[in-house]
Amino acid sequence: MIFPHAGISLKTQELYALVFASRYLYIFSDFISLYNTVMKLIFLGTSFSIVWYMRYHKIVRKSYDKQHDTFRHYFLVIPCLILAVLINEKFTFKEIMWTFSLYLEAVSILPQLVLLQRTGNTDNLTGQYIFLLGAYRALYIVNWIYRFFTEPNYLHWITWISGLVQTILYADFFYYYFLSWKNNVKFQLPA
Repeated sequence: MIFPHAGISLKTQELYALVFASRYLYIFSDFISLYNTVMKLIFLGTSFSIVWYMRYHKIVRKSYDKQHDTFRHYFLVIPCLILAVLINEKFTFKEIMWTFSLYLEAVSILPQLVLLQRTGNTDNLTGQYIFLLGAYRALYIVNWIYRFFTEPNYLHWITWISGLVQTILYADFFYYYFLSWKNNVKFQLPA
């Protein structure tokens, strides 16, 4: 059995697992609801499962393109952590980790985009995966706009700026994705 994920960046998956682990720390101290807790635990479990499968599963590991996925993603973690310590809404551990998760999520797609540029093209599944990640972010922006106009005092500058940075990083990908879709050709990023 062949898994069509040679174009998926393990570095991006590791960053997303770190994003969600730092964002959902509150589930161990603040109970919101059983549904919330279970869904966050499932989400964390699936995020870390993806990383585990890409690193250690015999078949999946063979199809992972380690040669091209060489982005030094730890260079993103340290600046995001420093920025979260310096710029946050409230100087508490949980707030700093939540802010860190926002900053890191904004740039977590970079290893994936670099991998796509290094390989020069991607299969349809990888293109759809990245498109859906970007659509997820775009829907968050729609949510923020809605909440800004419907909820009093809804101001979250850190969330908005990091979301805008993440959306800008997706812009180049979306341009080439829609161009290939419009022209009915195989999706390919310029090298």
